[in-house]
Amino acid sequence: MKRKLLLTGAAGTIGKVIYKELQKDNRYDIVGTDIEADEKQGIVQLNIVDEAQLRELTQGVDTVLHFAWIKDDGDFLGKVLAGNVSGAYKLFEAAVQNGVRRIIFASSNHATGFYKTYEKIDPDDPYRPDSFYGLSKCYIELLGRLYSDQGKISSVNIRIGNFPGDDRPHSERAGHIWISERDMLQLIICCIEADDELKYLNLYGTSANRDNYYNIDYLEELIGYKPQDDATELLELAKAAGRKVQQDETSFQGGQEQ
Repeated sequence: MKRKLLLTGAAGTIGKVIYKELQKDNRYDIVGTDIEADEKQGIVQLNIVDEAQLRELTQGVDTVLHFAWIKDDGDFLGKVLAGNVSGAYKLFEAAVQNGVRRIIFASSNHATGFYKTYEKIDPDDPYRPDSFYGLSKCYIELLGRLYSDQGKISSVNIRIGNFPGDDRPHSERAGHIWISERDMLQLIICCIEADDELKYLNLYGTSANRDNYYNIDYLEELIGYKPQDDATELLELAKAAGRKVQQDETSFQGGQEQ
């Protein structure tokens, strides 16, 4: 029997790639949602803080892919808490009420963006958000931790690096955190298909970049993720072809300067 998936943010930069590709996969029956409906693409309108809508849409769902995000522009009280964090809470509540097996959340490398670029970290190291955006991702990761520890749902948080939307890295910094479309799709599927015994997981979502900030080698054994692409290699090819590569190395992993 097909797994029923619910995707929020299906019209977003990452969401539209996932939505298009998972529609072709015979293992899944996917419902795509976004803040505005798109009948041509089959995307259903969803207000992420509408509890009734969320209860309706999570009925019969195996896995929720939560990729929706309200652009907050630093508005912590008005949008970060009221929209993104509150929306995630209501989504978790609806999912638990309807017996959803797992929520996969599009977190961000900005949850730990204030580590220095020379520091080697893993997903269990303390949070060091570099912005209100990063802070809100931390809140929602911890929301998943709570529901998982309560035995209510499996929660997986992918701290996505750089996904520019045209499937190639554009800068020196991207060489440390980039993820290709095919690797992003593979990672999502690995998280969906991971054993039910996997109750909680934070991980960094990158390709097999030679100059990665993060160690992701363990993910092959844990969930079967074997990334195929390398930003460093692609950047070297771009330079050899005479294409401009942005010089944007920074002091902190999240991209900030001192």
